[in-house]
Amino acid sequence: MSARGKTAIVAVGGNALIIDDQHQSIPDQYKAAAVSSRYVADMVEAGVTVILTHGNGPQVGFILRRSGIAKGEVPEVPVDYADADTQGAIGYMFQRALYNEFRRRGLKRKVVAVVTQVLVDRDDPALANPTKPIGAHMDQEVAQSLAGNFGWVVKDDAGRGWRRVVGSPKPKRIIEIDIIASLVEHGHIVIACGGGGIPVVEDAQGNLEGLEAVIDKDFASALLAHDLNADLFVVSTGVEKVAIHFNQPEQRWLDRITLTEAKRYLEEGHFPKGSMGPKIEAIASFLEPGGKRRAIITDPPNLGRALSGATGTHVVPG
Repeated sequence: MSARGKTAIVAVGGNALIIDDQHQSIPDQYKAAAVSSRYVADMVEAGVTVILTHGNGPQVGFILRRSGIAKGEVPEVPVDYADADTQGAIGYMFQRALYNEFRRRGLKRKVVAVVTQVLVDRDDPALANPTKPIGAHMDQEVAQSLAGNFGWVVKDDAGRGWRRVVGSPKPKRIIEIDIIASLVEHGHIVIACGGGGIPVVEDAQGNLEGLEAVIDKDFASALLAHDLNADLFVVSTGVEKVAIHFNQPEQRWLDRITLTEAKRYLEEGHFPKGSMGPKIEAIASFLEPGGKRRAIITDPPNLGRALSGATGTHVVPG
């Protein structure tokens, strides 16, 4: 018998675990995960089965930085393995934090993190035009030397230094979807598709190969929401609501918009590619089939209130 009830994909950004430059340690990140877990528990307490996804940009950067410093002493860590490392580590943080929070509240729910592979197209144009920065900033001389030694593509990062860049292909299929769906059907709280999932491609025989690339976490989360036929897709970000004409005199916060309105605002340039744009695109892909699905954009402290309709930007079909 299914125990899933209403289901919601909650996509938490990797930066949610790092409050500021003075709180980047593992204990600091766990404390931040514990705070976010309280808000997730609010949803679970309201009767929602949550599937949690998360970003991993800063954490992958730390792994690659440590790997770079140790170059010559130990083998370097490929990007797909760094993705896997962070899925395990961040998954562990949320597993423990949610276990403790559920125990405190007397909630009889189990939490499990699934190391998740996501299939991409090896011919995806994004792989031929790497744009996604990963790892630490470097000066130009060091960056170009590493590029020559390891075949990296490096680019200037908005004047803040040079960084390695990799492709960011679109997700096509979640390899572990059947396992995730089974866990959800039994009412478990699942952590999956961390960092957008580990990007893999198929060879001619159908075997999987890891890829040094990064999948956008919100696109992978939207695919997961679609595949699980979730009722709700929640994008947890740094603002309580979305605005048009952001930071301009005519700025207007959005409480409720239709999919058609969201697309129009996107075309009009209100949601830039470097910030809210991919989130709106991901929500659009989830809502396209129609039905009673809906999506919410809000910040972690307001997850519970947004669920009740008290705040957040609610995006609905139409």
